[in-house]
Amino acid sequence: MIYIHQTSCISPQTSLPQDDETRLAGPVEGVYKVIEPAYAGIPANVLRRMSKAVRMGVGAALPLLAQTGVPDGILIGTGNGGMEESVKFLRQIIDYSEGLLAPGNFVQSIPNAIASQIGLSNHNRGYNTTFVHRGFSFENALIDAAMLARENSGGRYLVGGVDELSGYHYRIEQADGWYRGTLAPGLRLYDYDSPGTIAGEGAALFQVSDEATQAQAAIRGIATLHSRDGLAVAARLRSFLEQYLPPGRSIDLFLSGENGDSRLLPIIAGCEAALDPAVPIARFKHLCGEYPTASAFAVWLSLQLGSSLPQHMVKRPGAITGLRYILLYNNHKLVQHSFMLIERFR
Repeated sequence: MIYIHQTSCISPQTSLPQDDETRLAGPVEGVYKVIEPAYAGIPANVLRRMSKAVRMGVGAALPLLAQTGVPDGILIGTGNGGMEESVKFLRQIIDYSEGLLAPGNFVQSIPNAIASQIGLSNHNRGYNTTFVHRGFSFENALIDAAMLARENSGGRYLVGGVDELSGYHYRIEQADGWYRGTLAPGLRLYDYDSPGTIAGEGAALFQVSDEATQAQAAIRGIATLHSRDGLAVAARLRSFLEQYLPPGRSIDLFLSGENGDSRLLPIIAGCEAALDPAVPIARFKHLCGEYPTASAFAVWLSLQLGSSLPQHMVKRPGAITGLRYILLYNNHKLVQHSFMLIERFR
């Protein structure tokens, strides 16, 4: 178990949650792009040299660092890192015939540039690592943070998930069938019976420790599974709840990573059938789009929910007496499945 104390997020939405659908940001030209803040805490000469992924990561980290000071470790999960900068560097190799190349694009392109730049921003010489495990990147960062917290009681760690949407990467993924060729409205994402989804991006960071005092929530358990077998996924869901849910308790909400891709629906249906029929079901990817670390956005979102769910999130209504135990299920490219059990304290 690991406790969450503070959170910060840069996403395509300015505020969440809310029932007024007219105030929700939708996709722009078929993709969800983050609404970037002014980054007031980053010097202008540093900011202009940062890739978008690094800007988002540092921008989301600074509010937490201002509250808590230098953490004992920084752990970032990212599926793609600075993909746009990688493409720029590769183009330089061709344009300059492998001659003298500007190092900036190369430095900003490597996935650990996000965590390292956060460390540089607060002169942190402690534990600093990056997880690049596609759809499990954020989950593995959390697992590592939980192990560190258990081994070093009282330590405070900065953990998060960051991914940018590169135009080059988007075109490759679209050609591979992961994104829809036609533009789909965000709030009607689930109304289309077709393969593909909407691309997104975002950064969500959390200050965590092994101490329950003044914590907003706890991650009681995390599980990941590689499989194309819907029955295996449903079975893992049931065993996960048996392992981590306190005896005699049931979950108050199933927060689903359903993304509108028709190929995923049989697996989603199997997970929903494994739940008590009274459990409400909500969805979140119409708010952020699909990207490898979208589960980080979902964890942040789960802590923003009030006593009732915004109607645009509801898939299956149910009686909600309090959102204490939330089961988060996420899927990436049909084969990577993750479960997180979140216990909210406020």
